[in-house]
Amino acid sequence: MDQFRPPSMFANLPPVVKNILIVNVLVFFAMINPAIDNLFVLHGAAYYFDSPNFRIWQLITYAFLHGGFMHIFFNMFAVFMFGKIIEEYIGSKRFFSFYMITAIGAILFQMCINAYEVYKLTGSVIPYSQNMNFSDPVLLEKVKMIYSTPTLGASGAVFGILLAFGYLFPDVKLMIIPIPIPIKAKYLVAIYALVELGFGVTNSLSNVAHFAHIGGMIFGFILLKAWNIKRPSSFY
Repeated sequence: MDQFRPPSMFANLPPVVKNILIVNVLVFFAMINPAIDNLFVLHGAAYYFDSPNFRIWQLITYAFLHGGFMHIFFNMFAVFMFGKIIEEYIGSKRFFSFYMITAIGAILFQMCINAYEVYKLTGSVIPYSQNMNFSDPVLLEKVKMIYSTPTLGASGAVFGILLAFGYLFPDVKLMIIPIPIPIKAKYLVAIYALVELGFGVTNSLSNVAHFAHIGGMIFGFILLKAWNIKRPSSFY
């Protein structure tokens, strides 16, 4: 006699969200091995486009690498909570395109900000390719930091998803720990955007790619408008 097994939450996930979770978790566990971690970060994380470590595929692969448990946990939790709703609403094909384009757009936006910083320091956005030399050790250290610091994580795409949720379901109330009161999605997204912009401009928490988060939101909004995706008349 067959036993009845209630379907799990994971089994009911739409296909793109499910596969995003699977790939990210598998990569995360593979990176527990230090040798694999070093290999993936060197070749898969995103480096500044003039860095000798930059490879074109990093514009995609960086979004599937994470720097620690809390990093992947919060990103995948957001994909699980909000991504499944967006995928069910706009369809799997469009959601896959949305996820990948916002991830790519996020890192391109971050690189543009980095290029501006490099230009302010050196007068060029490609000083390495131009074999420029710097006598000022402080200047050299700042440029080296930009060139040698990799960006990794799905946060850019996640912020695109958050933007989409706030845009499509603006009045849905969300409870965010540790805030004890519900906040409408549209206000929460606006708060996140302002916080990220503030951190980015002031260079606070400099190990976080704040402008990649902003870039994910920008590209997410552009896609929603370009695809002419309307808000639902009601939310289930």
